[in-house]
Amino acid sequence: MGFYSDIILPRLCDLAMRNKQLVPFRERVIGAAEGRVLEIGVGSGMNLPFYRPPVREVLALEPAPRLVTMARRALPGMPVSFLQASAEAIPLDHHSVDTIVTTWTLCSIPRAATALAEMRRVLRPGGGLLFVEHGLAPDAAVRRWQDRLTPAWRYISGGCHLNRPIRSMIEGAGFRIDRIETGYIPGPRPMTFMYEGSARPR
Repeated sequence: MGFYSDIILPRLCDLAMRNKQLVPFRERVIGAAEGRVLEIGVGSGMNLPFYRPPVREVLALEPAPRLVTMARRALPGMPVSFLQASAEAIPLDHHSVDTIVTTWTLCSIPRAATALAEMRRVLRPGGGLLFVEHGLAPDAAVRRWQDRLTPAWRYISGGCHLNRPIRSMIEGAGFRIDRIETGYIPGPRPMTFMYEGSARPR
């Protein structure tokens, strides 16, 4: 899996994230960020061009070295610091960021509950978690397909789970949902049920 995970998978992730249907989600989520922002799983940097004031600084966390290299080519007109680290052990002080951004990231973090607890730790009181994720669908037939497909899908997609219950995961980590919108976008239904919203530490 070394060649696949180190060379092929980052290119596949970059290609998938170039889907034009995702641009409106990026515009809304990134447009709501402010202050010192921590982006979890910056990937190949597809969000970086969308950052504008009142964002002052972006801390771009990404564990995959090749994706960090790709993201460095997409810098916005503001300071960006890359953190090559896991979301399960964020190398930042308590209450040190104003906004956390996750876009199509929670599906693939091995210990997502630990990562969300880390996000809550580094987010200042009153700060915001902004998210757009795909996950568990409300329709029983789609859920069954998500459960069937996830074991193989995880293997070829870098650990992506199709069936994670995004809202309950966020709330279970000590966040209060301020806003959430859900629904399918065009494409195979097991992979296209979206959760978009914002939350704050309780």
